[in-house]
Amino acid sequence: MNKKQQNKIAIKQQFPTGILVLDNKLVFRGIGLGYQGTSTGEVCFNTSLTGYQEIMSDPSYAGQIINFTFPHIGNVGTNNEDFESDKVWTKGVIFNSEITSPSNYRALRTLDEWLKKNKIVGLTGLDTRSLTNFIRDKGAPKGTISNNKKGKFNVKKLINMSIKWPGLNRLDLAKEVSTKKTYIWKGFKTWKKKIGYKKNIKTKFKIVAIDYGIKKNILRYFSDYNCEVKVVSCKKTADEIIKLNPDGIFLSNGPGDPAATGEYAIDNIKKLIKLKYPIFGICLGHQILALALNAKTKKMKLGHRGANHPVKNLITNSVEITSQNHGFVVIEKSLSKNIQITHKSLFDDSIEGIRLKNKPVFSVQYHPEANPGPQDSKYLFNNFIQDVKKYAKKKRH
Repeated sequence: MNKKQQNKIAIKQQFPTGILVLDNKLVFRGIGLGYQGTSTGEVCFNTSLTGYQEIMSDPSYAGQIINFTFPHIGNVGTNNEDFESDKVWTKGVIFNSEITSPSNYRALRTLDEWLKKNKIVGLTGLDTRSLTNFIRDKGAPKGTISNNKKGKFNVKKLINMSIKWPGLNRLDLAKEVSTKKTYIWKGFKTWKKKIGYKKNIKTKFKIVAIDYGIKKNILRYFSDYNCEVKVVSCKKTADEIIKLNPDGIFLSNGPGDPAATGEYAIDNIKKLIKLKYPIFGICLGHQILALALNAKTKKMKLGHRGANHPVKNLITNSVEITSQNHGFVVIEKSLSKNIQITHKSLFDDSIEGIRLKNKPVFSVQYHPEANPGPQDSKYLFNNFIQDVKKYAKKKRH
C-alpha cells in the first residue's frame, strides 16, 4: 500500500459520522459508535475514572446523555455481571478518545459491541473538555446525539428536537424504570475476587425496597447482611407494603424530578414513617424522603456526577469519598427542626444526608454501595440493619 492510499484510508476513518447538537444551536462533530440512531436528553458529565459499565446501566441516568471527562473509556471491555439494571436507560454516551481493545480478564465483549447490543448511541473524537467547561459555565443543556455511518445530518431538525424536549424538570421517570411486578431479589452478595457473585442462603430480615430505579449492587449489599428483599413498584401503596410485613423499608435511587415522583410517593412514605418502620433512602429516595418530611427540592445547575466527591460526616467529623449521580438537591432552609443534617458536600456545602431525630429514619444523597472510598460509607447499611434488628425484635415480642 502506497502513502497516497494510506492517506485516503486515514481521511475515510476520520470522516464525521456522529454529531451532538445542543438546544442553543452549538454543534459538536465526531465519530459515531455503538447504536446507529438519534436520541435526545439532558447532557451531563461524569468525572469517574472507572466503572463505566455500571454508570451507563444505572437507571438514574434515564433521560441523560453522559459526557465522560476521563479520556480513556472502554479499555477494560464489558461483561455480563456488572449491570446495575436489566435494561439500559441512558440516552447516549460521549468519549474523548477512540475505544481501545479490552485488557481485562473478565471482559467478554468490546464496549462498542455492548453499546450496539443495548441500543445506546455513542460519539467519540469529541473535545470533551470543551463540552464539560460549557456545562460548568452554562448548566446542563438539552441535546440530541446522532450516529449515522453516512455522516449526513439535518442539523436544523436536531436543534428543534433538542429545543422541544421538555427537560427533566417536572419529569417523572421513576414510573418508567420501576419494576411493574413485585419480585424477590435472587440473593446474590457483592462481588469478590476469585469468587464472583455468591448466593446468600440466609434470610434473617425482611426488607421491602421501593423501586424508583434501583441499582443491583444495593440489593447485593442487603444480601451481605442476610436480608430477603422484596422489590416493589414505586406505585405500590403504603397499605400494600404493610401487608408484606417488612422489618425495614428502603427507598431506592432513581431518575427524574423528585417532586414529580413525590406526587404519588409522598403520602405513602408519610404513612410508613408514622408506623415507625426503619427507613433508609439513597439518592432519589433521599430526596423523596425529604419531601415526605415537608421539605423542598430544586434542580441544580450542574448536579454531582462522579466517584471522587468529598462529603463531611457531621456526626463523626470525618470525610468520606463518595460516588454521586444527581441533578436535584434538598433545600436546607426548608428542613423542619425535627430533622438533623448528617452529611454535607465539601464541594458546594449542599445537603448529603439527613435523619429524623426521634425515629429510625435516615437517608443520604450519595451512593454508598458504589464503593468509591472504597468502603468509606458501608457503615450506612450496617446502621440500617441495626435499626431493622431492633424493630424485628420488638415485632416478635
